[in-house]
Amino acid sequence: QVQLVESGGGLVQAGGSLRLSCAASGRAFSMYAMGWFRQAPGKEREFVATISWSGGGTDYRNSVKGRFTISRENAKNTVYLQMNSLKPEDTAVYYCAARSGPLMAYSQGDYGYWGQGTQVTVSS
Repeated sequence: QVQLVESGGGLVQAGGSLRLSCAASGRAFSMYAMGWFRQAPGKEREFVATISWSGGGTDYRNSVKGRFTISRENAKNTVYLQMNSLKPEDTAVYYCAARSGPLMAYSQGDYGYWGQGTQVTVSS
């Protein structure tokens, strides 16, 4: 079992930056690949970024490539999502997710553990 708690969301103007954090507790964090997803009002939850358990592999949805960076500090049981050049269309609740094993994943069904989410609002 692993418990996840996101933080770092808030209100920012377009072009600004935010860094989301996801703190994990429970079993060995380094045994989990991690992901970030988001859900905008009236829309389905969608994949944003994923990172392997070592941190050596990362991937992103096309619309955030070059603007968002996922990283992790296994010693701190924390995964981050650095978001730069934010756009109004990035407005959503952002969720952290964990899956047992080393490999990155892109589908919600591949993740067994979820945080409660943190709101990100980008004003134009």
